[in-house]
Amino acid sequence: MLNSFPKPSTALVIGASGGIGLALVRQLLDSDGVGQVVACARSPDRSESLNTLSERHGQRLDLVALDVTCPQTIAATAERLKQARLRPQLVLNAAGLLHDDDGLAPEKRLEDLDLESLHRVFAVNALGPALCLRHFLPLMSRDGKAVFAALSARVGSIGDNRLGGWYAYRSSKAALNQLLRTASIEARRRFANVIIAALHPGTTDTGLSAPFQANVPDDKLFSPEFVAERLLKVIDGLDNDDSGGFFAWDGQSIPW
Repeated sequence: MLNSFPKPSTALVIGASGGIGLALVRQLLDSDGVGQVVACARSPDRSESLNTLSERHGQRLDLVALDVTCPQTIAATAERLKQARLRPQLVLNAAGLLHDDDGLAPEKRLEDLDLESLHRVFAVNALGPALCLRHFLPLMSRDGKAVFAALSARVGSIGDNRLGGWYAYRSSKAALNQLLRTASIEARRRFANVIIAALHPGTTDTGLSAPFQANVPDDKLFSPEFVAERLLKVIDGLDNDDSGGFFAWDGQSIPW
């Protein structure tokens, strides 16, 4: 795992208490090539799983409070990295919002569009990752391979959109893809060793997809552990020519 990265590597995972984020943290900690994992979540102290991992791995795991909708927490985390002289080789954004318990749900028709809901979904899925790019990209290691990757979604592909609906989620992921693509162009000039990628994890058995799994075939509903393993394999195989690309869990390129 991550054989193409310098060893020992430092990895930063945003959205580390969620299904895929937590699985990524676990697999990174199990990797001999990873020396330090910084796990960021809105309330890491409330995550029993993260705290159990912290007890097991000690100083190899640093739990940090970061909310992608709160710019101050992103800036504070960047300052924490500076003070600790940590320069991550890998930054993974696994935070995302599709629905919640307060009535937020994917829209089926234009009449369902709501300004507050649009703001909330874009804040998590696009604006927060943009600020993470701003603060973390300049801090990433300049020695050897480095990757900034964010979980996007195939439904964010404009070219692949055949069903419509899900306006906020689709468009926020499309915005995320454009932000990553644009940052990759600047990175070629300023941070030539950093590869930037959008990743589609597939339909994963997590709280995000739970209300929409009824019609998903069993062989198309993946466990978080499977997805984390496959995404890290994709990341390990990326090279500089792939920067700015959009890739599925199986490594296949996805149309914009």
